[in-house]
Amino acid sequence: MSALTKEQVLDALRTVRHPKRAGDVVALGMITGVVIKGSNVGLSIEVEPGEAQALEPLRRACEAAVKTLPGVTSVTAVLTAERPAAGRAGPPPSSPGENRAPGKPLVPGVRAIVAVASGKGGVGKSTTAVNLAMGLAALGQRVGLLDADIYGPSLPRMTGAVGRPTSPDGQRLRPMEAFGVKVMSMGFLVEEDAPMIWRGPMVQSAIQQMLGDVEWGTLDVLVVDLPPGTGDAQLTMAQRVPLSGAVIVSTPQDIALLDARKAINMFRKVDVPILGIVENMSYYCCPKCGHRAEIFAHGGARECAKRYGVDFLAEIPLDPEIRELSDAGRPIVLARPESPQAQAYLQLARSVADKLAELAGGKARRFPRIVWS
Repeated sequence: MSALTKEQVLDALRTVRHPKRAGDVVALGMITGVVIKGSNVGLSIEVEPGEAQALEPLRRACEAAVKTLPGVTSVTAVLTAERPAAGRAGPPPSSPGENRAPGKPLVPGVRAIVAVASGKGGVGKSTTAVNLAMGLAALGQRVGLLDADIYGPSLPRMTGAVGRPTSPDGQRLRPMEAFGVKVMSMGFLVEEDAPMIWRGPMVQSAIQQMLGDVEWGTLDVLVVDLPPGTGDAQLTMAQRVPLSGAVIVSTPQDIALLDARKAINMFRKVDVPILGIVENMSYYCCPKCGHRAEIFAHGGARECAKRYGVDFLAEIPLDPEIRELSDAGRPIVLARPESPQAQAYLQLARSVADKLAELAGGKARRFPRIVWS
């Protein structure tokens, strides 16, 4: 069987007509991205702001049309929307949560959602997210792990999960599973080395669908690995779900802590509780002589936590074995649970579980309102 082509996908989409405008979705220029990975197809549909809910049947029709192609086993279509350009007529941006149907949570059955974030890349955020999720599972929690880093999804490799999410009904995906933890990532749907050349609204839509169109089932905690920074992905999470809290990951040096402080302030502006700060790559102990070296300085994250009045959760050492096991898809929490490195992650998991229990005992957090000036 010959490989599926983009033109075949577009031909199938030409059979889908807009319910109100004259023409099909291809002729109207609504298809802005097509990604083909073997028998799996992903595509983006550009719609007018405010039309997303009304055009959900159109999205499903596009998925159904492409799925009729020989050899296609799964199709994921996302709706994207650009805001009105400056000077164009149109309603002002809504505050997050205003377009969500009241009483209908995006991720029903999930008791708590924890974001693992950092102000900058390269601080070990994804490694922390994976080992936190596995540590919570080791404590007996029912755990899910969402890779919200659309541009650089790494969780498939780090969890060792292989294969493709399936869709029994053609509408919702079943997440993959690794070591008893449910895992979802864009990395399962595209080639590992394929660049995601997507605009901000496309990223927002993809995250919303990985939250709402995935059968997460009943979970105690959904750990979300956010991309670095304080942009679209973070605002989408604050907009679409009431995050239970955020864990900020930083290395000890000043440049990383500068960005960590930005992440703390961003989450506070959108009314997301800060569960605490993790100092990653805190120190290095020579495996032969036991000498301790503080390569990136030490204690900066603890001082930052004190300054901002948040908890300091853990010091994670810089250790080659953490990296080696992560590359091999065997999180150190599971591969070497008795090691000091794994114990540091397990202590982090206990601290997060305790913080979530404290928050659950108080008043439920309301959805935040973000005001643009």
